[in-house]
Amino acid sequence: MRYRLLIVALLGVALAVYLVRYVGFAAVFSAATAVGWAGFGLLCLYGLALFPLLGCAWFVLLPRAPRRYLSLTVWARMVRDSAGEVLPFSQLGGIVLGVRAATLHRMPPVLASGSMIVDVTTELLAQIAYATLGVAILITRSPHGAGASLRTTALVAGIVLAAAAAGVFLVLQRQGRHLTEKIATRLLPSAAGAATKALGSVLDEIYRSPTRVALSATIHLLGWIAGAVGAWIAYRLIGVHAQLAAVVAIESLVYAARSVAVVVPNALGVQEAAYAALAPLFGIGAEFGLAVSLLKRARDLAIGIPVLLLWQGVEGRRALADRPG
Repeated sequence: MRYRLLIVALLGVALAVYLVRYVGFAAVFSAATAVGWAGFGLLCLYGLALFPLLGCAWFVLLPRAPRRYLSLTVWARMVRDSAGEVLPFSQLGGIVLGVRAATLHRMPPVLASGSMIVDVTTELLAQIAYATLGVAILITRSPHGAGASLRTTALVAGIVLAAAAAGVFLVLQRQGRHLTEKIATRLLPSAAGAATKALGSVLDEIYRSPTRVALSATIHLLGWIAGAVGAWIAYRLIGVHAQLAAVVAIESLVYAARSVAVVVPNALGVQEAAYAALAPLFGIGAEFGLAVSLLKRARDLAIGIPVLLLWQGVEGRRALADRPG
């Protein structure tokens, strides 16, 4: 499995390098460096500011949770995203590490796992709404040239399939104990047999409050849109006066492509290809789309590496504390 992930990652890197070279290394590099250190610092600060929002989307799902869990969900979300963007894992690997980070700070493992499953679900539902908004903007604002009808049909079909898949996932969480057992085995390998029933109870308790689930999905949708605002700032910093609506459309479809390629570590190559293909549909040069993609990669590294080092420090202290004698 590790070798397959490594091969997929290398293919993704090769695709990203090819795209940059094809579009023009000098043009992409010039656009990316136009932000300067101050601009890059602003992008990093903006990226950090999104984590409290994402942590809140998880926190509102927790039944009868103490307030201190809010800072915990923010931190665990930072670990989850940092692992997914920095380490050579699929996005699923980042989710597992996010649960681990929460349990290290004394959140009950079953509660951390169950609430994370629902949080991923509400984020997916919000992303479907986000992608639908992006397709609507694409239909109304992009040129209606050759292939536009086929492109629109394919995107709408993709959204319908994603919505159907999300619906099936929801049903399986509520009624499919076999799926619950598999999830427990992945998230709680040391106590899967004992935790399966408890995990199902946590899922049932969370879903008994539709208000919590709807609120989490709404916060996630705000998070997706706020992420697009960050990309719009990046475009402005490199000298591209793109409309916010156009950037929302580009970002929503880029992250839809990333979600489809869930098994590709860090969505390497997939993200770059999506930016190179989508930016020109809104009159933005492919070199600027690739520049924003590279800036986001650099921002994720600048945030993710310190977060993972801090997390490893916590892991190390806990391991030393648990050693006999």
